[in-house]
Order: sequence, then C-alpha cells, then structure tokens
Amino acid sequence: MTPVRFTARDGLPLHAFLTLPVGVRREGLPLVLVVHGGPWAHDTWGYDPEAQFLADRGYAVLHVNFRGSTGYGKRHITAAVGELAGAMHDDLVDAVRWAVAEGVADPDRIGIYGGSYGGYAALVGVTVTPDLFAAAVDYVGISDLANFMRTLPEFARPHLTTNWYRYVGDPADPEQEADMLARSPITMVDRIRTPLLVAQGANDARVVQAESDNIVTSLRRRGVPVEYLVAQDEGHGFANPENQFRLYRAIEHHFAQHLGGDRL
Repeated sequence: MTPVRFTARDGLPLHAFLTLPVGVRREGLPLVLVVHGGPWAHDTWGYDPEAQFLADRGYAVLHVNFRGSTGYGKRHITAAVGELAGAMHDDLVDAVRWAVAEGVADPDRIGIYGGSYGGYAALVGVTVTPDLFAAAVDYVGISDLANFMRTLPEFARPHLTTNWYRYVGDPADPEQEADMLARSPITMVDRIRTPLLVAQGANDARVVQAESDNIVTSLRRRGVPVEYLVAQDEGHGFANPENQFRLYRAIEHHFAQHLGGDRL
C-alpha cells in the first residue's frame, strides 16, 4: 500500500493509497476503486484485508480520501457540503483518471466497490458516470437519500444535525427533498447498464432492505445484469463468517467475469 497524492479538478489536494499485486508489471492493470463508508471516515495506511484480497487476484486497488473524509482539516471536510453525487463523486472520477494517466490502470477495466456510503458511491458511479466503470459492487448502500433519512432509527436522529442534515438536507422540506432525490441513484436507475452486484442484510436498521430491493427490481425489469445477495441473519454489514465467505466469493467472481482478474 503506497500513499499517493493528486489534485481534484477544483484544486483540492487529495490523498489516496494504491495497492498493487506482487510480481506483475505496474501498467495497464484492472483497477478496483474502493470507497470507504461514512462518509465521515477515512482510509489509512496499513494492512487492509480487502485490498490484499483484491491485489492477490491481480487488481490494482485504489482507496481515496475524497472531500468529506475526516482527518484532513476543515476545508477538506466542509468542501463536501451539498456535494453528494457532485464534487464528492468528481473526486473519485479524478482518482480514476489519475491512475489511468499514470499508466497503472486499464481504462476499460475499472471497477468500483464500497459499503454503506461507499455503496451509495458505487451506485452514483454507475448512474452519473455510466461509461466509466466496467463492474460495480454495492454493499449495504443507499439508493434513496430521502428514504434513507426517513427510515433511520430514532436513536440515530439526534446525531444527524451536523452531518446528514447539514451536508445532504432535510427530507421534510420539499425543496431539499427534491434536491436529495436528484442526487439519489434510484431516480437515475434507468442509466445503469454496468454489471452490478448488490449485497444487503435483511435486518439492517441503518440502510433498510428497500434501498437495495428498489434498485434490483428496477434493473431486473429492464434486463440489466444484477446479482443480489440477501443475508437473512445480518444487519448493516455481514458479521457471520459464512456470510462473509459468500460475499467475497461473489465479489471475486463478479470482478473476474467483468474486469478479467485472476480467480483462484
């Protein structure tokens, strides 16, 4: 895992971590862009089992601390206010373009994967920029920002004032709700043509199953390739080992089929 840096299109400095497979040339590799959740969190240097899992299968792996990520100061985090599916996504696109310009990534074999907010980012990736990604994995991701906020459990609501309400909006305000829907993948689902893997816990109290059901139902109605894993005994993320193995085997197969990495 190597720290790298580049500049977003509006001049904001961005930091990222690039993991490369061992024993292969550092050029023209299939790349998986892994987007962290939160979004008020950040990726750090160190051992990352998902990065190692993907690199072992022949992928370059890129983690990006896009605007809104914590740990880089006030300017970096507040640059994300009102920018879901906007400049926050542009940062991810700029990261992919950096990897392609560096010669590391094959532009025709780019995948995106993330959980929670990262799952939302994956869905934004295949709706806002449908030609950029050759494969995507949405893991317990948000598809409808307004529904997501309405269905959050009561105990979580007091903590939303300075983050979701400030950065995204209040679904009780019709004007703000309209903006939230415009930034929601579910309202752009007709643009999806990228092969998609969706994973969801049936007992998820933070991102309810309807967030995934709505995307999958719409894609299947249109005949767009989508694989759907629902774990009946999981919540917001898979904790049971048997479900984790099931998830990562599906990810392995999905990326091997559509990006051309190795599959053991």
